[in-house]
Amino acid sequence: MTSSAESDGKIAFQGVPGAYSDAACRTVYPDLETLPCDSFEDAFAAVAEGRARYAMIPIDNSVAGRVADVHSLMPRSGLHVIGEHFQRINHCLLAPKGATLTGLKTVFSHVHALGQCRAVTRELGLKAVVAADTAGAAKEVAERGDVTQAAIASALAGETYGLDVLKAEIEDADHNTTRFVVLAREAIDPDPRHGTVITTFVFRVRNVPAALYKAMGGFATNGVNMTKLESYMVGGRFSATEFYADVEGHPQDRNLKQALEELSFFSREVRILGVYPAHPYRFQAEAIAANSD
Repeated sequence: MTSSAESDGKIAFQGVPGAYSDAACRTVYPDLETLPCDSFEDAFAAVAEGRARYAMIPIDNSVAGRVADVHSLMPRSGLHVIGEHFQRINHCLLAPKGATLTGLKTVFSHVHALGQCRAVTRELGLKAVVAADTAGAAKEVAERGDVTQAAIASALAGETYGLDVLKAEIEDADHNTTRFVVLAREAIDPDPRHGTVITTFVFRVRNVPAALYKAMGGFATNGVNMTKLESYMVGGRFSATEFYADVEGHPQDRNLKQALEELSFFSREVRILGVYPAHPYRFQAEAIAANSD
């Protein structure tokens, strides 16, 4: 049986050792032991059941977009968002000892990673083969030991499975970044006086004409900055749509409080998933975008 001290020293993630989620855990919580989980549900359960203190969960990627299933699974997990992290994705071309760029014939990786590294694949004339995930592809390439095969994965995956980095930073887009959220059993209540706060919530609008338009009106009239709004189907029913949103502000701030009250009037359900400090990357990215315009 896992003791409380042992579980408090762990952070769960979906994937195998060397995954980008593993790297994100090590970046944010270098003193915690990472706990690989087969699925997002398993990672949520590890925290809910007390086998891990936190879970590091990817939400979306600047190139690939939303991470499938997370938005619908997270509200049902019973966990709370207590933080966010933006992880720069630096893909590496990894191969067994003795492999050379000219000798490679095949490259394995997750479908998104392959899509994000098309230039190097074309340049080297490699056959791309889809694998379940990046770190898993690295593990399999290491186990086979075939010097004509390579994997696209993180430098951490290469280190974990004893592969050489034949080429680093091979991603096509130099803005390739994944946003993660940190989940815990207990919510936090950050002081907005110490910096920008993000509030994440889900809601379902009432089945009346223009309900979403009316529900969103309160955020505009109260000057609340909504940084994310996404819809997803609930229970396989086309008529049951839930929305996931991120806004800047604390629920007790006057303007956000009024906006949420107006949202509740036009919604069947509004549920706050977390209130947490904004990551500095948000503002760095905005500054870079503004300077490039």
